Amino acid sequence: MKKLLFVTWMTMLAGACGQKAKPCPECPKAAVPTAVRAKAADPLPPADMGQLKMEDKMEQGVAERAIGALLTKYGDREKERISRGVLQASRLWDVRRDGDVKAFEAFCAANFVPDGDARERLFERLHRNLEIMLGHNARVRLDLSRIVQLDVGEILPVDKIFAEFNPSAHLHEDLYTNRIAFITILNFPNFTLVEKKTAGPAWTRRQWAYARMGDVFTSRVPAKVRQDIDTAFAQADDYISNYNIYMGKVVDADGKSLFPADMKLITHWNLRDELKSRYADARDGLKAQKQIYSVMKRIIDQSIPEAVVNKGDFTWNPDTNKIFKDGKEHAVSPEPDTRYEFLLKTFHAVVAEDPYSPGHPTYIQRVFDRELEYTEKEIEALFVKLLSSPQVAKVGKLIEQRLGRKLEPFDIWYDGFKTRSSIPDAQLSAQTRKLYPTPAAFHADMPRMLGQLGFAPDKALFLQTRIEVDPARGAGHAWGAEMRTDKSHLRTRVSKDGMDYKGYNIAVHELGHNVEQTLTIHDVDNYMMKGVPNTAFTEAWAFIFQRRDLSLLGVKEGNPLKDQLGTLDNFWSTYEIMGVSLVDMKVWRWLYAHPAADRTQLKQAVIAIAMEVWNQYFAPVFGARDETLLAIYSHMIDYPLYLPAYPIGHVAEFQLEQFIRGKKLGIEMARICAQGRLVPDLWMQGAVGATLSVDPTLAATEEALKVVVE
Repeated sequence: MKKLLFVTWMTMLAGACGQKAKPCPECPKAAVPTAVRAKAADPLPPADMGQLKMEDKMEQGVAERAIGALLTKYGDREKERISRGVLQASRLWDVRRDGDVKAFEAFCAANFVPDGDARERLFERLHRNLEIMLGHNARVRLDLSRIVQLDVGEILPVDKIFAEFNPSAHLHEDLYTNRIAFITILNFPNFTLVEKKTAGPAWTRRQWAYARMGDVFTSRVPAKVRQDIDTAFAQADDYISNYNIYMGKVVDADGKSLFPADMKLITHWNLRDELKSRYADARDGLKAQKQIYSVMKRIIDQSIPEAVVNKGDFTWNPDTNKIFKDGKEHAVSPEPDTRYEFLLKTFHAVVAEDPYSPGHPTYIQRVFDRELEYTEKEIEALFVKLLSSPQVAKVGKLIEQRLGRKLEPFDIWYDGFKTRSSIPDAQLSAQTRKLYPTPAAFHADMPRMLGQLGFAPDKALFLQTRIEVDPARGAGHAWGAEMRTDKSHLRTRVSKDGMDYKGYNIAVHELGHNVEQTLTIHDVDNYMMKGVPNTAFTEAWAFIFQRRDLSLLGVKEGNPLKDQLGTLDNFWSTYEIMGVSLVDMKVWRWLYAHPAADRTQLKQAVIAIAMEVWNQYFAPVFGARDETLLAIYSHMIDYPLYLPAYPIGHVAEFQLEQFIRGKKLGIEMARICAQGRLVPDLWMQGAVGATLSVDPTLAATEEALKVVVE
């Protein structure tokens, strides 16, 4: 399940995926090692001035004069911060709009604040006002998109336009125009990821808050570019949110359907989850899974009839790709590569930001280095280590034994290690519909659920008051508050008959997001440090909640091997999503290498890349080659490059679960979340005493395999 719109205040302003911390004196420079300090005084990477001509850019000599004047006034004690702040500000100063050389020098002289009480007061004022501006803008976006995202009535054409509107689009440039951005840069300059990783362990909480303030203004992206990105993503999300398959109309060669007449499943989430639920169906489960598999492949290669997308007018045999109405076959018009057209639109939108992001000049770098705060190479190496491990083949062989048949490609979603895999979906849905006939019923039950998870009664009640539950049109998502006076929102599908098990499972996942979002805006000591290191870590908490969904329903796990089975389940899920994520990553490399590609060429490339990844890491286990299934995930279309956060989240989840075992989840979660947005490995050290690694997962999987035998 996607945590929709992880567009926090730093994303809205600077593109950095931001989040929060606590009052401590001193600035980050005090803890920077000598080697790092020396490097910091060197010229930083050239910052962008948009599409300015050379004569419009600030000359190096201007910055040097401004630095010299400030050093004369304040002395060498402030040398590093003066040099860093003036250089960074000069590279974003536009002489056409912001003033000439003399204006820049006068600005620096008038607005540099020496370290101490004055700088602390400036910091307090800046972060207070950022919370006001960005919190209210986020609330406006939430309210304007309500009709489109929630199942609350008819969507008018104008509703989609409102949903695409971003009230913050011009805020970034406005804050440069009125020089608040430059005041921030000058007094709280940016530190690179390398510097944060190197010096960060020695920083105080206040130093970290100052450093996160330095992440806010690192680029100067025109409002139109920002609005175009928001529009492209909103349109892609609307396409995906309304991409439903009427499963009661999906038939076999005899014209019979294996699915309830009123079943409508969104791709890919509900299709995948329905496929998972069929492992408990001994009679028709395999047949149903194969039909879903055929549906997915038709979506990927776009041979799916356009007439069956979000429509129930025709019956459809996905194996033969024929459609019928009133017993008569009709001609098929395939979807015209629309899926890849939306991906291409998001690519063109985000590429337009590249010239305005000097430190991270590609979308790929912005996602990994700036938002995830891991390099792409680090993440790929993490994935490849697990994907290439000998444990993969061993677990695959065990699954074959448990299934009593050869693996099928869709067994990447094998769900048999979970207790729920032996319980029919209809039985679970009957229970969840009775418990949660409305979103309000789920909300009312939160204190009990959170109490069962180890939160104190007063904390559980507080969390309930800060979270709202809404009926989603799409698969479900969590929308966090961006100011402490607002609430987080949990969205999941709730039909007129109540919340089915799929909706409940998603709701528990999203509850994990919402609890994290609430803890890390209220319990972290400073707004500039709010949140977790990146989206992967909020996913980790969501996974931890989701794995407890049956226990929250009162379903007891009496299996003495539950811990080992849980380890194998985590491993197989991580294996699957790492493959999917590699496809997403390789597709974006291809896009940058082929920027003029059309949607059909992109489709062909995605399919080829999916087969390449499959053949390298999955074919040796499954036998079949040239499978395209890894390209089904909807995230690739409406939130590209979000997928790598999931396997990182699974790896972090496993380490967190190992640490929490035997302890109260609520107490440990509150302690860990209070760290705020440190760089990921430093956060992990504080959480569990070790950096992010697949080694614990691999070791535990090997041990579990010794115990779980057929």
